[in-house]
Amino acid sequence: MTLNFTLGVLGVLFLIFLWLTLDYWLGRTHHLKKFVPPNAPKRQSQMELFTDGEVFFKDYFAELKNAKKHIHILFYIVKNDRFSKEFFQILTQKAKEGVEVRLLLDFLGSLKVNRKMINDFKAAGGQFSFSNIPKLPFLFYSSQTRNHRKISVIDGVIGCIGGFNIGKEYVNKDQKLSPWRDYQLKITGEGVNDLQREFLMDWRQCTKTDLLQNPIYFPNQKSGPVEHEIIPSEGVYLETTFLKLIDSAKDSLMIGSPYFIPSQRTFFALMAALRRGVKVTILVPKIPDHMLVKEASFPFFRRLIREGATVYQYLNGFYHAKTLIIDDRVCDIGTANFDKRSMFLNHEINCYMYDKDFIKQLRNTIEKDIKDSKILTLEELNQPNILRTVKEKTATLFSQFL
Repeated sequence: MTLNFTLGVLGVLFLIFLWLTLDYWLGRTHHLKKFVPPNAPKRQSQMELFTDGEVFFKDYFAELKNAKKHIHILFYIVKNDRFSKEFFQILTQKAKEGVEVRLLLDFLGSLKVNRKMINDFKAAGGQFSFSNIPKLPFLFYSSQTRNHRKISVIDGVIGCIGGFNIGKEYVNKDQKLSPWRDYQLKITGEGVNDLQREFLMDWRQCTKTDLLQNPIYFPNQKSGPVEHEIIPSEGVYLETTFLKLIDSAKDSLMIGSPYFIPSQRTFFALMAALRRGVKVTILVPKIPDHMLVKEASFPFFRRLIREGATVYQYLNGFYHAKTLIIDDRVCDIGTANFDKRSMFLNHEINCYMYDKDFIKQLRNTIEKDIKDSKILTLEELNQPNILRTVKEKTATLFSQFL
């Protein structure tokens, strides 16, 4: 009886594993067949960098309140807390005033959002949809392909992208993760139309409503001083973009990310960069916000440190910024982490900038954050620790989905 029960359990587990594997493989194959490389022309815009949530959201909420025509917002996470309630109250009030307000939230990322707030928003005239709802026939794969973008476009002339979501931790109200450190762009100029286009493409996919040809959402934009490209990715193409940047590095390469779980190709590219004399600096948080993500990075850090990379762990709260700087020639701020999930599963959007003054500002920001960090050493990583070893082995098995 016991043997039969054990065999039955093992058989069920095997069937589940087989289903998950086939679902993921077939879903991925279907996804790749539909992929169209993004068109990312060079633009000129004005860029403002925010690193503190309280400062950013004071400005952001003021811009929302001043909106006159339309507000388009996509977030990965909106929580069920006092700060999220304030966010919904602003959008609901703007809808009551007759402003077109469209809000798109990732289904799983915003699973905790208060449904009453959504209903009140819709009753006031706001338009709402969840993004990336898991569906058949590839239920497991579609549950993993999250819309991790954070896009806001206000009246077609102000755009925002970066790491901030909506929740109390992002404004330093979470005791464990405060202060929250993030990088966010406020954009005015030509690049806003690219953010608008990407939002409306996601809106069309979720609601079957096509607003892309409506000129009221695409006003003429003034040129700004910062040359840049805004490049979306959908679990495809991001790895290629990162590889091109890493391979182009001649002197220095800086990476900031809350999660460092590179693909095999990007990891080998970093190793190759070190061997040709490129100075590689990586900044990650000391305190993680998710289980196993820190341990998943340790096998990569051991090899990179041995090869000459410098890895810093941020100590002054939680570091959530997503950024790259290559040779002071190009920098990146966006929604994508330096991990397999962003490269192969998530829908992301990043802004790559080529302006020396802005790159200098970003480098100064990262160097300030490095002063609030400590160097991670091989001695620390190699100290005997059974629990850490078990976590590393487990994290390696599931690194694609962390």
